[in-house]
Amino acid sequence: MRVITFEEPGNVRVSLESPADLVPGSVRVKTLYSGVSAGTELTAYRGTNPYLTRKWDTERRLFVEGQTHSYPLSGWGYQEVGEVVEAAPDVADPPIGSLVWGIWGHRAEAVVPADKLVGHVLPPGADPVTGVFARVGAIALNAVHAADVHLGDQVAVFGQGVIGLLATRLAVLSGARVVATDAIPDRLELARRFGAAETFDVASGSVAEFMRKRVDGADTVIELSGSHLGLHEAIRSVRKGGRVVAAGFYQGDGIGLRLGEEFHHNQVQLVSSQIGGVASWLAHRWDVERLQRTFMELVHRGEIDAADLITHVMPVDRAAEAFDLLDKHQSEVLQLVFQFEESQ
Repeated sequence: MRVITFEEPGNVRVSLESPADLVPGSVRVKTLYSGVSAGTELTAYRGTNPYLTRKWDTERRLFVEGQTHSYPLSGWGYQEVGEVVEAAPDVADPPIGSLVWGIWGHRAEAVVPADKLVGHVLPPGADPVTGVFARVGAIALNAVHAADVHLGDQVAVFGQGVIGLLATRLAVLSGARVVATDAIPDRLELARRFGAAETFDVASGSVAEFMRKRVDGADTVIELSGSHLGLHEAIRSVRKGGRVVAAGFYQGDGIGLRLGEEFHHNQVQLVSSQIGGVASWLAHRWDVERLQRTFMELVHRGEIDAADLITHVMPVDRAAEAFDLLDKHQSEVLQLVFQFEESQ
């Protein structure tokens, strides 16, 4: 069966692997769609992911000398949707024929523990492709929760990629007045459709100056550009005692991040949000599973038009072309989805 493999930085091929054996407590899922995370997966494609040069010590929660992953990397993928085509004798849920969302990588099929898919069944009539947004939607919701948004808060969302646009929509649903920022006009237009009260083109000037003139600074900024310069401008954009949620995946040294300036003088709160866990003050009530299910419920109720974010659906056989497009023309792609059904 087909699986997408990063052979080395910049080199992608669709290889073949043997199907896994069905074991007790598992189901076999035939993949229909697999969503690409342009941020995280490009770090693997480009060779900049920290796991390639550092080892993550799970017990001490520290990066140490060594490697966590090495090439070739097979089956990377952020969110998949498929049909349950076989179940072990001891499995009744999810039933055969169900369309489910989960994480099993860019591969034509997978054997998945059934308990990982309970509650992940798409409702009748749902567009299957929307299932690829469960993980990125949870990332956006996690960031909004970390922002501790209150009714009437002035919130700026930096970066209107897929996760930024979803964060914009979720912050609006949470009662915030949102200013969306980006350098791509089409994304700013989409942010307005997702409920942003105002948009700001970062190529036109300083977001911080704009926010201070409009509302005397934001209460909170959710930073999703993944740029250290963007993070510095986010810090500049909040009022005294305001909060910045750093939810982007920052690479390399923090060039341009000057913590002796507004961060120091305005006593800015800097909070990290990452999908490995929820905000500490919510951990007794929320977990990642609840984030994902909550987001998908919003999609199925029609409160979030996730399918509007899909710009490219490509057969898996064109994986090399797809990652080259993302690498060299990222501004032209919002959400890219691989389609497996016609490629098997």
